[in-house]
Amino acid sequence: MPGKCANAQPYGCETEEVNRKVDMEVKENNPEVSIIVPVYNASKSLRRCVDSILNQEFTDFELILADDGSKDDSGAICDEYAAADSRVHVIHKANTGVSDTRNTALDRARGTYLQFLDSDDWITADATKLLVRMAEERKCDLVIADFYRVVGERVSRKGDIEEDEVMTREEFAEHMMASPADFYYGVLWNKLYRRDIVEKYHIRMDADVRWCEDFLFNLEYILHGERFSALQVPVYYYVKTAGSLVTQNVSLAKTMKMKLMVFEYYNDFFRNVYEEEDYEKKKLQIYRYLIDAAGDGVVRPAILPGGMKLGSERIPVDQEALANDGFFMEEYRSRKLLDRYLEVVSLSENLSLNEVRLLLYLIQPHHASSRKELADFTGLPYSVLLAALQMLAVRGLVKLSDVRTEDGGKRLHIQFGKEAAPVLKKITEAIHDFDEVRFGGFDEEERILYARLHEKMKGNMVRVLRQ
Repeated sequence: MPGKCANAQPYGCETEEVNRKVDMEVKENNPEVSIIVPVYNASKSLRRCVDSILNQEFTDFELILADDGSKDDSGAICDEYAAADSRVHVIHKANTGVSDTRNTALDRARGTYLQFLDSDDWITADATKLLVRMAEERKCDLVIADFYRVVGERVSRKGDIEEDEVMTREEFAEHMMASPADFYYGVLWNKLYRRDIVEKYHIRMDADVRWCEDFLFNLEYILHGERFSALQVPVYYYVKTAGSLVTQNVSLAKTMKMKLMVFEYYNDFFRNVYEEEDYEKKKLQIYRYLIDAAGDGVVRPAILPGGMKLGSERIPVDQEALANDGFFMEEYRSRKLLDRYLEVVSLSENLSLNEVRLLLYLIQPHHASSRKELADFTGLPYSVLLAALQMLAVRGLVKLSDVRTEDGGKRLHIQFGKEAAPVLKKITEAIHDFDEVRFGGFDEEERILYARLHEKMKGNMVRVLRQ
């Protein structure tokens, strides 16, 4: 098979001596994240998946491509990426199924965190960065994120938890109990795990189970976690593919046996999470799982309301214009880059991009004395500005008032409401990300020179505009 050698070692075509050297180097310089992708006959989608990982804004990761005895060119594609990027490690193994393949990759992983992808799918460029940032800032054991479901050329967003705060195990279990047969909770790929928990309790996939094996892994992991957070930003593109128990040639008797076993595990999970009295009160909710999971799968993957054309779910960028020169092209690049990071705030806070832009403006020193002046300063049409101000006020993010001046006129006065603090924090992070990209590769001397030149240009423009 392409990409293999006659006497393949467990981790590809490396000799035992090279393997030892690689393992020693990895142990000395462990990556922050281990990203695991099981691969089987995925040559049609594999490049899209791997490219989305290697193009992440977050770069401190290792990518483990675990080839489960593919019969197409998948193995060769994996080796091609490994030869081009030192972060990529390839495992070639006999075909034993996705669970055993993930377990083999887990044995090799060295990161602080674990992230999983399926080879049919892909992730947004900020996915790993946002997951790790939330885990680090909130000291979380598990971060769970929204995702996009892709069917042909249509895409729909899926999420479940709206609370933007750290949850205990019991609080997270409450959410899971409300939607017991849901991809959001059942799968691996919209989550970030701590590897030390996985290793301490030796949590692995059950290779003998071919239904809900991801869910069983998650239940075991949740029992050992204490702090959980939800990222209300879709960072994963899930492509629904055929994989039912019927297509896997699993007998009806074995199917029923597996489903009953999974339910028993699910039931025991809640017995461990709750005190006996609380468990008895919730028993009917827990038993909903039997009904919700009666179909052939752990989730209800129906298209959600508000589906859209694939490619229109995020802010569009004209790829041809990006490399063009000229004043307006420079402004276009800057605006689109900033929008890219402000969009994360928009998605997570259920705000329009214009509302987020307005909040960004209000953070800056400003002197707008009226709504019309504010519209002029922000570059928003007057009607759009009024709508944005009204929505921010309804949400409690700003407080508006008209203050009488000494000359008998009125001046617009805007204060941030108590609900604004977490939103403003996210906007500040967005600006930081924006600057990190703009000044990427700049040394200290270059940053100082840029600041001086920028100040000089500002002075030139102020001098002329004041005439």
